[in-house]
Amino acid sequence: MAEYSEEIAAWQQQRDAELRDPDGWLSLAGLFWLETGRTSFGADPDNAISFPASAPPRLGEFLVTDESVAVEIAPGATVTYEAAEVTRLVMAGSGIDGPVLAHGPLRWFVIRRDGRWAVRLRDREHPALAAFHGVECFPIDPVWRVAARLVPHPVPVTIPVPTILGSINQTPSPGILHFTINGEAQTLVALGKAEQPLSLIFADATSGKETYGSGRFLTVDAPNADGWTVIDFNRAYNPPCAFTPFATCPLPPAGNRLATPITAGEKKYGER
Repeated sequence: MAEYSEEIAAWQQQRDAELRDPDGWLSLAGLFWLETGRTSFGADPDNAISFPASAPPRLGEFLVTDESVAVEIAPGATVTYEAAEVTRLVMAGSGIDGPVLAHGPLRWFVIRRDGRWAVRLRDREHPALAAFHGVECFPIDPVWRVAARLVPHPVPVTIPVPTILGSINQTPSPGILHFTINGEAQTLVALGKAEQPLSLIFADATSGKETYGSGRFLTVDAPNADGWTVIDFNRAYNPPCAFTPFATCPLPPAGNRLATPITAGEKKYGER
């Protein structure tokens, strides 16, 4: 028990360090959806995209097409990529590996969600980082470490996974994990591939009360040759959307809302 508790405590400390990272989720300062054409950005509110006050009034413009996003930096503004100053750069498109641009404490890059381009902005001096007080967890209890057997789908499938944006992602699922809690049979739809660690997105009777309302995440070791693995609910953790309104999280798929309260893992953070 002592060794197991130390293992989970070390995992909790690692989670805490990741959340305190200035390039982590707490540093997100904006998510800006892009339209085709030219989009100005900078601290001046007259820009199409308003950056924090630490930016110059006009930083530049995004040049957006269906296939790519480029950026042109305004004269006199200093923006770097990998410590080298840039004046124009393709930020997203075929064969582009998502460059992160920088000005002072600000970092921004382009993402694609549901066929749309967006700019994700980080502020490495975001007040949320200084205000972070850690995430409270339920007491560590090995009773929440349960054996589970993956029952594969008859044929390879993708399942609809809703997102906080209101969209649906078709996500591969290798099967259903079967396990028991307090003698009661339970199931959760697994995401990923059977030969790799599996992902779980689940809600339970604590969701919206002690824990984050939109559910929690959990990673499970790849099943063995007989389909067996272990679900350790002490490692259940909050999705990024529990910490910022600028994340685009998946939600529990159909069948992954347990009536049983899972009093293990991370509790909700703040009022989110």
